[in-house]
Amino acid sequence: MKIAYLDCASGISGDMLLSALVDIGVPLTALQAGIDSLGLPKACQLASSEVKRGGFRATHIDVVHEPENAHRHLHHIVEMIERSTLTPRQKELAIRIFNKLGEAEAKVHGSTLRKVHFHEVGAVDSIADIVGCAIGLDLLQVDRIIASPIALGSGSVTIAHGKVSVPAPAVAELVRGMPLQGAVVEAELTTPTGAAILAATVDSFGPIPPCTIERIGYGSGDRDFKEQPNVLRLLVGEVGSQLPGDQVWVLETNLD
Repeated sequence: MKIAYLDCASGISGDMLLSALVDIGVPLTALQAGIDSLGLPKACQLASSEVKRGGFRATHIDVVHEPENAHRHLHHIVEMIERSTLTPRQKELAIRIFNKLGEAEAKVHGSTLRKVHFHEVGAVDSIADIVGCAIGLDLLQVDRIIASPIALGSGSVTIAHGKVSVPAPAVAELVRGMPLQGAVVEAELTTPTGAAILAATVDSFGPIPPCTIERIGYGSGDRDFKEQPNVLRLLVGEVGSQLPGDQVWVLETNLD
């Protein structure tokens, strides 16, 4: 069984996972082609660069596009994805992530899935991040996705509705039931986009299972923290048919 493991010691965001996917070997051209097919009103380009975060090398993907003021509803984004050239599996995964976001936003704002109004996550860069991650995760061709406990960060962050404590309300909704870990960094480490990807794709949480690691990718966040490397580590490996918790013990004896 092939697995992907997300090491979220510094949290997760859409661009961190997208960067890690490129770093581990997903072709940037395949991601760009899928995003180009969305028909976004202003062209956007994925720009890849190598950076250092806390002394460690990582890939960073920037979504370069012209400024826009559009704020889209969920159904606008779903229609965009359905008209694209993405494969059926990639479309389903991208829509599932956006639905998770929509459900969380609708709950915290007392709205409905149909009426919920995306702000930051309806922008070109967020759409490109989520769709790119859906394409990349599909191209990894893994059977199972596992993640470590999630670092959320601390302090406060300013969103479209003003200044709020970390985790932002939508993030708090999305990580319900997930194991969390403390973080000494005063910043938002896990974004709504990252939390939605976890909620839509991760099969289980915990330590790395016994496996043979085949590939490792490092995706960076925007900032460089002095307390810890601001990277998401993605590992792809092979495990046997039994994951932890499915062990079988055999007791043998000789009777005379």
